[in-house]
Amino acid sequence: LSALPYIGGMFVEWLWGGFSVSNATLNRFYSLHFLLPFVLLVLIIIHLMFLHETGSNNPLGVNSDNYKIIFHNYYTYKDILGFIYLFMFLLLIVYEMPYLLGDPENFIMVNSMVTPVHM
Repeated sequence: LSALPYIGGMFVEWLWGGFSVSNATLNRFYSLHFLLPFVLLVLIIIHLMFLHETGSNNPLGVNSDNYKIIFHNYYTYKDILGFIYLFMFLLLIVYEMPYLLGDPENFIMVNSMVTPVHM
């Protein structure tokens, strides 16, 4: 944020609560971390209330209930099937290609008598 011209430094100082990260900064971010889910929950409830009150968009212009797709059977099974496909793909990666995303340095033998340079 400090890279923003003209206002970046002021914004970072305001966000941090001073010239450096301190206890006040941690308190602010912890409070934000705690309160943000409740704010999102309220916004989701308001959104669902408006959606329930006015109804969803109807791009096909279908007025008859006979042509509408019911939510429970179709979308519930579709979401469960999608979850199963993603879970099976995850299991394929975990069990068939376990070192695919691993770091090559994990295979270097450990020498407990030598301290790494970065320490």
